[in-house]
Amino acid sequence: MSELLPTLEDIRAAAKRIAGTVVRTPLVRLGLSGSQIYLKLENLQPIGSFKLRGATNAIALTAPSLLARGVLTASAGNMAQGVAFRARELGIPCTVIAPDTAPATKVEAIERLGGRVIKVPFDEWWQTFERRAFPGIDATFIHAFDDPDVMAGNGTLALEILEDLPDADAIVIPWGGGGLACGIASGARALKPGCRLYAAEAATSAPFAAAFAAGSPQAIEQRPSWVDGIGSRSVFPQMFARAQGLIDGALTAPLDAIAAAVRLLAERNRIIAEGAGACPVACALAGGAGSGKVVCVVSGGNIDAAKLGVILAGGTP
Repeated sequence: MSELLPTLEDIRAAAKRIAGTVVRTPLVRLGLSGSQIYLKLENLQPIGSFKLRGATNAIALTAPSLLARGVLTASAGNMAQGVAFRARELGIPCTVIAPDTAPATKVEAIERLGGRVIKVPFDEWWQTFERRAFPGIDATFIHAFDDPDVMAGNGTLALEILEDLPDADAIVIPWGGGGLACGIASGARALKPGCRLYAAEAATSAPFAAAFAAGSPQAIEQRPSWVDGIGSRSVFPQMFARAQGLIDGALTAPLDAIAAAVRLLAERNRIIAEGAGACPVACALAGGAGSGKVVCVVSGGNIDAAKLGVILAGGTP
């Protein structure tokens, strides 16, 4: 495997490796008259998120002697659920370092899967990604995004999307740490070089958009919001280097537009999406991805019930 990015062969191998655990999710058309927007429904994974793909592939490629120590990850919720899901199946311990702002819905889901959650301040949480370790925890670290094996697992989405819709003109992908966007883009570039690829972020926390505009990672003022699955204060330099040769543009959507997209998905398609999963839809509806057949990756559906209630009632949390 390439030091930086998975190859098409890596992604195809990952698809075989994860087939027994991961659901091949459907690609459906948005229920909006005249729309050419399509939805890749990763909210239907067993953990409600695409993260199971990368976690399953990375753990499968980790030596049993290392797994015996247990696994450790840093996550606001969804990657932690993916790692905890596989750890439970393998009968090994799982520890999760989560920011103290992590939503209760996701923390409870991790604990139901048998994961031990340690909440820390945001800066300490972010440092865990950089250190790939946490003091006092002797376990094998599974990175949420900065790992070619994780990206290869995520890249299996490109295989499925382009098998179901070979004439897709664009794919819009949420940008959190970049592992999903870079994984899908690696596969899509190999299979259909002319397909446009966009990263989507909430306007209140859009470090990739800032980096894309400047040509290098930038520190931004992050405004935490109910869109908790994406957004940070900066882009990892190595992730931006990967994305530069793959991603065609950076799109952002305001929180009200993302809430409207959550509401639209529920009303028209009976789909429950979290903010990160609805963000690409909001961007596509605003025209950011251009014309033609646009695929939006609905990355997850793990939204707090109270926040969903506010949205369905017409508000923004």
